[in-house]
Amino acid sequence: MRPDGPRPTIIGPDSGPEAPFPLRMNGKVVSGFGRGSKDLGIPTANLPVEDVPWIADAQSGVYFGWAGIQLPASHPSLEPVPSDTKAPPPNKVAEGWRIFPMVMSIGYNPFYKNTVRSAEVHVMHKFEKDFYGSQMAISILGYIRPEYDYVSVESLIEDIKTDIEVSERSLARDAWAKRREDAYLWGEES
Repeated sequence: MRPDGPRPTIIGPDSGPEAPFPLRMNGKVVSGFGRGSKDLGIPTANLPVEDVPWIADAQSGVYFGWAGIQLPASHPSLEPVPSDTKAPPPNKVAEGWRIFPMVMSIGYNPFYKNTVRSAEVHVMHKFEKDFYGSQMAISILGYIRPEYDYVSVESLIEDIKTDIEVSERSLARDAWAKRREDAYLWGEES
């Protein structure tokens, strides 16, 4: 059960992420349980957790950072990238790569009684269409909270919305925002 009391409104020092972060993973977006959009109104992109060496030891809970997604040429979310950004570089923008803030859950989602550990990424952008099969790379920069069981779906949604707000505030700081320029996020380094 989620403990009562106030939650932190920002995570980590202003100077940027500290060890063990960043944690990275990538792969093609796969179908999940189908609950993010349908039950919660908070769509998630699921990444396979096999062959991610650190994930078995990662504490179950909610994390935040940046997600790079290579959208197909026909995807409606390929709006122009602002010219004042350095990430991704023009050649990678032409290949469909876009960088977005994200919040994610790693674990068993006790409210839903999952028996399989999952990595579910909520990309903080309103997409007009899904992007199953697209390549995605994530850089996890911080840990927000442990996973909890909830008394209702409404209390779960309320906590997820708070997680999103915490992620937005945390990533808005200069040292954290600069991490969106990590070449891993557009497939240039492993």
